[in-house]
Amino acid sequence: MPDEPTLGEVVRRLEDVRQDLKEDFRELGQRLDSKVSMERYQLEQQARDEAQKLLLERVKGVEEARESEARTRREEAQRLADRRASDRRLIFTALVAPVLLLILTVYLNARGAGA
Repeated sequence: MPDEPTLGEVVRRLEDVRQDLKEDFRELGQRLDSKVSMERYQLEQQARDEAQKLLLERVKGVEEARESEARTRREEAQRLADRRASDRRLIFTALVAPVLLLILTVYLNARGAGA
């Protein structure tokens, strides 16, 4: 009968098993406490989605503002180029053409007077 455990050994082993079970249940309780409820998870997911949507709207607004600014700059540059071309035509007609006409008149008068 020496192969069978004594009553004291059985009690110690049962106490060890009971202690292990207590530790396991404590760990399980801690793990369950750290879990998030489905309702809270859905609320956090919804808040994250809304924040992402707001961020996307802000980025879209910034991009539209930049495109609008670039379009305005291009239009202004085109207006300046048109104005420069108009000024060149005006300078030609206001300054160069009368000078050429004056030279032509003087030439014709000199030729007519010499003939």
